[in-house]
Amino acid sequence: MIEHLEQLKKWSDSGQPIAVARVIKTWGSSPRPVGSAMFINSDGKMLGSVSGGCVEGSVVKSAKTVIETGNAQNLSFGVSDEEAWSVGLTCGGSINIFLEKVPLAENEVWSELINNISRNQSSILVSSLEDGRNSLSLVDTEKEVIGDSLSESILTEAEKAYSERNHKLIETDGIAWFIQVFPRKPQLLIIGAAHITVDLVNLGNSFGFETIVIDPRGYFAENTVFPDPPSRILQSYPSEVLGEFTLDAYTFAAVLSHDPKIDDNALEILLPSKIAYIGALGSRKTHAKRIQRLLDKGINQDLIDRIQSPIGLDIHAKSAREIALSIISEIVQIKNQHR
Repeated sequence: MIEHLEQLKKWSDSGQPIAVARVIKTWGSSPRPVGSAMFINSDGKMLGSVSGGCVEGSVVKSAKTVIETGNAQNLSFGVSDEEAWSVGLTCGGSINIFLEKVPLAENEVWSELINNISRNQSSILVSSLEDGRNSLSLVDTEKEVIGDSLSESILTEAEKAYSERNHKLIETDGIAWFIQVFPRKPQLLIIGAAHITVDLVNLGNSFGFETIVIDPRGYFAENTVFPDPPSRILQSYPSEVLGEFTLDAYTFAAVLSHDPKIDDNALEILLPSKIAYIGALGSRKTHAKRIQRLLDKGINQDLIDRIQSPIGLDIHAKSAREIALSIISEIVQIKNQHR
Protein backbone atom coordinates (compact mmCIF):
# COMPACT_ATOMS: atom_id res chain seq x y z
CA MET A 1 0.00 0.00 0.00
CA ILE A 2 2.94 2.29 0.59
CA GLU A 3 3.38 2.85 -3.16
CA HIS A 4 -0.12 4.37 -3.35
CA LEU A 5 0.09 6.74 -0.36
CA GLU A 6 0.59 9.98 -2.28
CA GLN A 7 -2.33 9.35 -4.64
CA LEU A 8 -4.56 8.20 -1.77
CA LYS A 9 -3.80 11.43 0.08
CA LYS A 10 -4.77 13.43 -3.03
CA TRP A 11 -8.06 11.55 -3.29
CA SER A 12 -8.66 12.06 0.41
CA ASP A 13 -7.85 15.79 0.27
CA SER A 14 -10.26 16.21 -2.66
CA GLY A 15 -13.05 14.65 -0.63
CA GLN A 16 -13.62 11.82 -3.08
CA PRO A 17 -15.34 8.75 -1.59
CA ILE A 18 -13.19 5.64 -1.92
CA ALA A 19 -13.87 1.92 -1.86
CA VAL A 20 -11.19 -0.55 -0.77
CA ALA A 21 -11.13 -4.14 -2.03
CA ARG A 22 -8.89 -6.59 -0.18
CA VAL A 23 -8.15 -10.24 -0.89
CA ILE A 24 -9.07 -12.06 2.32
CA LYS A 25 -8.87 -15.71 1.23
CA THR A 26 -7.50 -17.71 -1.69
CA TRP A 27 -7.62 -21.31 -2.92
CA GLY A 28 -5.49 -22.98 -5.56
CA SER A 29 -3.56 -20.88 -8.06
CA SER A 30 -5.01 -17.49 -7.21
CA PRO A 31 -3.39 -14.60 -9.11
CA ARG A 32 -2.72 -12.36 -6.07
CA PRO A 33 -1.94 -13.26 -2.44
CA VAL A 34 -4.05 -12.60 0.64
CA GLY A 35 -3.75 -8.94 1.70
CA SER A 36 -3.55 -7.59 -1.85
CA ALA A 37 -5.61 -4.41 -2.14
CA MET A 38 -7.20 -2.20 -4.75
CA PHE A 39 -8.58 1.30 -4.15
CA ILE A 40 -11.39 2.65 -6.34
CA ASN A 41 -12.65 6.24 -6.31
CA SER A 42 -16.10 7.50 -7.34
CA ASP A 43 -14.86 8.05 -10.92
CA GLY A 44 -13.91 4.38 -11.21
CA LYS A 45 -10.15 5.07 -11.16
CA MET A 46 -8.09 2.27 -9.61
CA LEU A 47 -4.91 1.91 -7.58
CA GLY A 48 -3.43 -1.55 -7.03
CA SER A 49 -4.99 -4.87 -7.97
CA VAL A 50 -6.65 -7.93 -6.47
CA SER A 51 -6.14 -10.39 -9.30
CA GLY A 52 -3.69 -9.00 -11.80
CA GLY A 53 -6.51 -8.06 -14.19
CA CYS A 54 -8.91 -11.02 -14.02
CA VAL A 55 -11.69 -9.65 -11.81
CA GLU A 56 -10.92 -5.95 -11.48
CA GLY A 57 -13.74 -4.90 -13.82
CA SER A 58 -16.32 -6.74 -11.76
CA VAL A 59 -14.90 -5.34 -8.50
CA VAL A 60 -15.08 -1.77 -9.85
CA LYS A 61 -18.72 -2.35 -10.79
CA SER A 62 -19.49 -3.52 -7.24
CA ALA A 63 -17.45 -0.65 -5.80
CA LYS A 64 -19.85 1.89 -7.30
CA THR A 65 -22.70 0.30 -5.34
CA VAL A 66 -20.64 0.16 -2.15
CA ILE A 67 -19.72 3.86 -2.49
CA GLU A 68 -23.36 4.80 -3.07
CA THR A 69 -24.86 2.71 -0.25
CA GLY A 70 -21.99 2.51 2.24
CA ASN A 71 -22.69 -1.22 2.67
CA ALA A 72 -19.68 -3.54 2.59
CA GLN A 73 -19.74 -6.60 0.33
CA ASN A 74 -18.04 -9.99 0.32
CA LEU A 75 -17.23 -11.07 -3.24
CA SER A 76 -16.18 -14.52 -4.42
CA PHE A 77 -14.61 -15.51 -7.74
CA GLY A 78 -13.57 -18.97 -8.83
CA VAL A 79 -13.55 -21.43 -11.70
CA SER A 80 -16.90 -22.82 -10.57
CA ASP A 81 -18.47 -19.36 -10.63
CA GLU A 82 -19.97 -18.23 -13.96
CA GLU A 83 -18.93 -14.64 -13.35
CA ALA A 84 -15.35 -15.74 -12.78
CA TRP A 85 -15.29 -17.41 -16.19
CA SER A 86 -16.70 -14.31 -17.80
CA VAL A 87 -13.90 -12.15 -16.39
CA GLY A 88 -11.16 -14.61 -17.20
CA LEU A 89 -10.31 -16.33 -13.90
CA THR A 90 -9.58 -19.74 -15.45
CA CYS A 91 -6.29 -20.53 -13.71
CA GLY A 92 -7.76 -23.14 -11.40
CA GLY A 93 -7.91 -20.84 -8.36
CA SER A 94 -10.45 -18.72 -6.55
CA ILE A 95 -10.46 -15.67 -4.31
CA ASN A 96 -12.62 -13.98 -1.70
CA ILE A 97 -12.60 -10.19 -1.66
CA PHE A 98 -13.90 -7.85 1.03
CA LEU A 99 -15.10 -4.54 -0.42
CA GLU A 100 -15.88 -1.55 1.80
CA LYS A 101 -16.33 2.21 1.60
CA VAL A 102 -13.63 4.20 3.38
CA PRO A 103 -13.89 7.98 3.83
CA LEU A 104 -10.15 8.37 4.38
CA ALA A 105 -10.25 11.95 5.65
CA GLU A 106 -12.99 11.22 8.18
CA ASN A 107 -12.18 7.66 9.23
CA GLU A 108 -9.88 7.65 12.25
CA VAL A 109 -8.71 4.09 11.72
CA TRP A 110 -7.73 4.42 8.05
CA SER A 111 -6.26 7.91 8.58
CA GLU A 112 -4.03 6.59 11.34
CA LEU A 113 -3.09 3.55 9.26
CA ILE A 114 -1.93 5.80 6.42
CA ASN A 115 -0.04 8.02 8.88
CA ASN A 116 1.62 4.97 10.43
CA ILE A 117 2.74 3.65 7.06
CA SER A 118 4.13 7.10 6.24
CA ARG A 119 6.02 7.12 9.57
CA ASN A 120 7.35 3.58 8.99
CA GLN A 121 5.51 2.26 12.05
CA SER A 122 3.81 -1.11 12.33
CA SER A 123 0.03 -1.56 12.52
CA ILE A 124 -2.48 -4.38 12.49
CA LEU A 125 -5.86 -3.69 10.85
CA VAL A 126 -8.72 -5.81 12.19
CA SER A 127 -11.93 -5.75 10.13
CA SER A 128 -15.33 -7.27 10.86
CA LEU A 129 -16.57 -9.02 7.72
CA GLU A 130 -20.12 -8.74 9.03
CA ASP A 131 -20.51 -4.96 9.10
CA GLY A 132 -17.16 -3.49 8.02
CA ARG A 133 -16.17 -2.17 11.47
CA ASN A 134 -12.41 -1.56 11.61
CA SER A 135 -9.95 -1.33 14.47
CA LEU A 136 -6.24 -0.61 14.39
CA SER A 137 -3.69 -2.06 16.79
CA LEU A 138 -0.56 0.12 16.95
CA VAL A 139 2.31 -2.31 17.43
CA ASP A 140 4.96 0.35 18.00
CA THR A 141 2.89 2.33 20.53
CA GLU A 142 2.37 -0.09 23.41
CA LYS A 143 -0.39 -1.94 21.56
CA GLU A 144 -2.83 0.97 21.65
CA VAL A 145 -6.07 0.25 19.79
CA ILE A 146 -7.83 2.89 17.67
CA GLY A 147 -11.45 2.45 16.67
CA ASP A 148 -13.77 -0.15 18.17
CA SER A 149 -12.39 -2.07 21.14
CA LEU A 150 -11.21 -5.61 20.49
CA SER A 151 -11.59 -8.68 22.68
CA GLU A 152 -8.52 -10.24 24.25
CA SER A 153 -8.84 -13.27 21.98
CA ILE A 154 -8.82 -11.11 18.83
CA LEU A 155 -5.83 -9.11 20.08
CA THR A 156 -3.98 -12.36 20.77
CA GLU A 157 -4.67 -13.56 17.22
CA ALA A 158 -3.57 -10.18 15.86
CA GLU A 159 -0.27 -10.36 17.72
CA LYS A 160 0.22 -13.93 16.46
CA ALA A 161 -0.41 -12.82 12.88
CA TYR A 162 2.17 -10.07 13.26
CA SER A 163 4.84 -12.37 14.68
CA GLU A 164 4.16 -14.91 11.92
CA ARG A 165 4.29 -12.22 9.20
CA ASN A 166 0.93 -13.44 7.96
CA HIS A 167 -2.58 -12.06 7.37
CA LYS A 168 -5.37 -14.30 8.63
CA LEU A 169 -9.12 -14.92 8.83
CA ILE A 170 -10.56 -15.82 12.22
CA GLU A 171 -14.03 -16.36 13.64
CA THR A 172 -15.07 -15.46 17.17
CA ASP A 173 -18.53 -15.21 18.70
CA GLY A 174 -20.01 -16.09 15.34
CA ILE A 175 -18.37 -13.13 13.56
CA ALA A 176 -15.66 -13.44 10.89
CA TRP A 177 -12.70 -11.06 11.17
CA PHE A 178 -9.86 -10.31 8.77
CA ILE A 179 -6.53 -9.49 10.38
CA GLN A 180 -4.15 -7.66 8.04
CA VAL A 181 -0.58 -6.88 9.03
CA PHE A 182 1.07 -3.63 7.93
CA PRO A 183 4.63 -3.95 9.23
CA ARG A 184 7.28 -1.31 9.26
CA LYS A 185 9.99 -1.51 6.60
CA PRO A 186 12.06 -4.67 7.28
CA GLN A 187 15.48 -4.05 8.84
CA LEU A 188 18.66 -5.59 7.51
CA LEU A 189 21.42 -5.41 10.12
CA ILE A 190 24.84 -5.93 8.54
CA ILE A 191 27.64 -6.56 11.02
CA GLY A 192 30.92 -5.49 9.47
CA ALA A 193 31.75 -3.15 6.60
CA ALA A 194 33.33 -5.95 4.57
CA HIS A 195 33.74 -5.97 0.79
CA ILE A 196 30.50 -7.98 0.46
CA THR A 197 28.67 -5.31 2.49
CA VAL A 198 28.70 -2.78 -0.34
CA ASP A 199 26.82 -5.11 -2.69
CA LEU A 200 24.52 -6.37 0.07
CA VAL A 201 23.54 -2.79 0.98
CA ASN A 202 22.78 -2.08 -2.67
CA LEU A 203 20.58 -5.19 -2.95
CA GLY A 204 18.96 -4.57 0.43
CA ASN A 205 18.01 -1.05 -0.61
CA SER A 206 16.62 -2.36 -3.90
CA PHE A 207 14.37 -4.85 -2.10
CA GLY A 208 12.96 -2.32 0.33
CA PHE A 209 15.01 -3.01 3.45
CA GLU A 210 16.23 -0.42 5.91
CA THR A 211 19.95 -1.18 5.77
CA ILE A 212 22.07 -0.62 8.90
CA VAL A 213 25.82 -1.26 8.89
CA ILE A 214 27.50 -1.75 12.27
CA ASP A 215 31.30 -1.86 12.55
CA PRO A 216 33.49 -0.53 15.40
CA ARG A 217 36.58 -0.49 13.18
CA GLY A 218 36.96 3.12 12.23
CA TYR A 219 39.02 2.42 9.14
CA PHE A 220 36.36 0.19 7.58
CA ALA A 221 33.36 2.22 8.74
CA GLU A 222 34.81 5.50 7.53
CA ASN A 223 36.56 4.44 4.34
CA THR A 224 34.28 1.87 2.72
CA VAL A 225 32.75 3.53 -0.33
CA PHE A 226 29.02 2.89 -0.77
CA PRO A 227 27.74 4.04 -4.19
CA ASP A 228 24.27 3.32 -2.80
CA PRO A 229 24.66 4.24 0.89
CA PRO A 230 23.02 2.35 3.75
CA SER A 231 20.26 3.92 5.84
CA ARG A 232 22.72 4.20 8.73
CA ILE A 233 26.36 3.42 9.52
CA LEU A 234 27.18 2.94 13.20
CA GLN A 235 30.82 2.94 14.29
CA SER A 236 30.23 0.90 17.45
CA TYR A 237 30.41 -2.61 18.79
CA PRO A 238 27.12 -4.45 18.15
CA SER A 239 26.46 -4.78 21.89
CA GLU A 240 26.56 -0.99 22.19
CA VAL A 241 23.84 -0.30 19.62
CA LEU A 242 21.69 -3.39 18.96
CA GLY A 243 19.49 -2.38 21.88
CA GLU A 244 18.28 0.54 19.74
CA PHE A 245 16.60 -1.83 17.28
CA THR A 246 13.47 -3.96 17.45
CA LEU A 247 14.78 -7.50 17.05
CA ASP A 248 11.59 -9.15 15.86
CA ALA A 249 10.17 -11.08 12.92
CA TYR A 250 10.81 -8.12 10.59
CA THR A 251 14.53 -7.87 11.36
CA PHE A 252 17.26 -9.82 9.53
CA ALA A 253 20.98 -9.94 10.25
CA ALA A 254 24.04 -10.78 8.18
CA VAL A 255 27.22 -11.16 10.26
CA LEU A 256 30.12 -10.45 7.93
CA SER A 257 33.07 -8.85 9.74
CA HIS A 258 35.16 -12.06 9.91
CA ASP A 259 36.46 -10.81 13.26
CA PRO A 260 35.31 -13.05 16.15
CA LYS A 261 35.45 -10.14 18.60
CA ILE A 262 32.81 -8.32 16.53
CA ASP A 263 30.81 -11.24 15.13
CA ASP A 264 30.47 -13.09 18.44
CA ASN A 265 29.60 -9.83 20.16
CA ALA A 266 26.64 -9.50 17.80
CA LEU A 267 25.61 -13.16 17.94
CA GLU A 268 25.40 -13.18 21.74
CA ILE A 269 22.61 -10.59 21.44
CA LEU A 270 20.95 -11.74 18.22
CA LEU A 271 20.65 -15.46 19.01
CA PRO A 272 18.26 -15.18 21.99
CA SER A 273 16.17 -12.50 20.24
CA LYS A 274 13.07 -12.95 18.06
CA ILE A 275 14.93 -11.87 14.93
CA ALA A 276 13.78 -13.66 11.77
CA TYR A 277 17.15 -14.52 10.25
CA ILE A 278 20.78 -14.73 11.33
CA GLY A 279 23.41 -15.59 8.75
CA ALA A 280 27.16 -15.62 9.38
CA LEU A 281 29.96 -15.54 6.83
CA GLY A 282 32.61 -18.26 6.96
CA SER A 283 33.55 -21.73 5.84
CA ARG A 284 32.33 -24.84 7.62
CA LYS A 285 35.67 -25.00 9.46
CA THR A 286 35.32 -21.37 10.53
CA HIS A 287 31.77 -21.99 11.66
CA ALA A 288 32.81 -25.04 13.70
CA LYS A 289 35.23 -22.82 15.62
CA ARG A 290 32.48 -20.23 16.03
CA ILE A 291 30.14 -22.83 17.47
CA GLN A 292 32.72 -23.91 20.02
CA ARG A 293 33.39 -20.33 21.11
CA LEU A 294 29.67 -19.72 21.61
CA LEU A 295 29.26 -23.00 23.53
CA ASP A 296 32.17 -22.01 25.75
CA LYS A 297 30.29 -18.79 26.52
CA GLY A 298 27.29 -20.82 27.69
CA ILE A 299 25.04 -20.27 24.68
CA ASN A 300 22.57 -23.10 24.13
CA GLN A 301 23.09 -25.33 21.07
CA ASP A 302 19.47 -24.81 20.00
CA LEU A 303 20.13 -21.07 19.73
CA ILE A 304 23.41 -21.61 17.90
CA ASP A 305 21.56 -23.78 15.37
CA ARG A 306 19.66 -20.67 14.29
CA ILE A 307 22.77 -19.42 12.49
CA GLN A 308 22.69 -19.94 8.72
CA SER A 309 26.29 -20.79 7.83
CA PRO A 310 27.64 -20.98 5.23
CA ILE A 311 25.53 -17.89 4.68
CA GLY A 312 23.21 -17.52 1.68
CA LEU A 313 21.56 -19.84 -0.80
CA ASP A 314 23.92 -22.21 -2.57
CA ILE A 315 24.31 -20.64 -6.01
CA HIS A 316 28.03 -21.49 -6.23
CA ALA A 317 28.82 -17.82 -5.64
CA LYS A 318 32.39 -16.68 -6.21
CA SER A 319 32.52 -12.88 -6.35
CA ALA A 320 31.46 -10.47 -3.60
CA ARG A 321 28.43 -9.47 -5.67
CA GLU A 322 27.38 -13.10 -6.13
CA ILE A 323 27.79 -13.81 -2.41
CA ALA A 324 25.67 -10.75 -1.63
CA LEU A 325 23.06 -12.03 -4.09
CA SER A 326 23.00 -15.42 -2.36
CA ILE A 327 22.56 -13.71 1.03
CA ILE A 328 19.70 -11.42 -0.01
CA SER A 329 18.04 -14.37 -1.79
CA GLU A 330 18.07 -16.40 1.42
CA ILE A 331 16.75 -13.44 3.42
CA VAL A 332 13.92 -12.80 0.95
CA GLN A 333 13.08 -16.51 0.99
CA ILE A 334 12.77 -16.43 4.80
CA LYS A 335 10.84 -13.15 4.72
CA ASN A 336 8.27 -14.51 2.29
CA GLN A 337 7.91 -18.08 3.55
CA HIS A 338 4.65 -17.36 5.47
CA ARG A 339 3.11 -15.16 2.78
